[in-house]
Amino acid sequence: MPTAFITGVTAGIGEAAAREFVGSGWHVVGTGRRVERLDALKAELGDALHPCTFDVRDEAARDAAIAALPEGFRDIDLLINNAGLALGLEPAQAASIDKWKTMIDTNVTALVSITRALLPGIVERKGAIINLSSVAASYPYPGGNVYAGTKAFVRQFSLDLRCDLIGTGVRVTSIEPGMVETEFTLVRTGSQEVSDKLYGGVNPMTAEDIAATMLWVATLPPHLNINALELMPVNQAWQGFAVHREG
Repeated sequence: MPTAFITGVTAGIGEAAAREFVGSGWHVVGTGRRVERLDALKAELGDALHPCTFDVRDEAARDAAIAALPEGFRDIDLLINNAGLALGLEPAQAASIDKWKTMIDTNVTALVSITRALLPGIVERKGAIINLSSVAASYPYPGGNVYAGTKAFVRQFSLDLRCDLIGTGVRVTSIEPGMVETEFTLVRTGSQEVSDKLYGGVNPMTAEDIAATMLWVATLPPHLNINALELMPVNQAWQGFAVHREG
């Protein structure tokens, strides 16, 4: 039975991915900060899920959790770096440096750190890595500043991993979604009204859509690698250039 290590399973895409992979016969190591949500997911998914309660930024807690993995969950075949966040929509000159650092610590530093920790075993098993990036990695927008920068890093890190891992059999994919209706915007803005307005009438993608895509990528023939995969709902596309007119 293959084993996936999925970060951030207490909400949104990570939670949907845990359900998707367990439902397809995988063992899942699921990480998260919220004990009550992890407990609820464990009660739902049963023995196929091994919950690990830690903040991905806490390397000591992460290492302890990995070292304590029980038999049946120790050999990681797939790492899904899902945990991440966006904070604030202010322009750069008004943004909070603390929020910027939190996004960098979570979306970049923690992601590369956990990847490095698990990579030797994934190489040994000719496994795979799926990193959750965003269309923000490619398309700038006002207020994206550091969040978009972190997702551009995730995309480039994924591609460069492919270069380093050539010949090992390890596959690496950057998944880059557009509008997915989860708690993401609520966390970013703190407003249910703003979240509802953003997604209203769009028929956005769901967490389950992205989870199913991850499973598809993970179960492709081992000689085939999806380097990067960009997804949008049909009702989302690109805007034109911003132009400021003086006078």
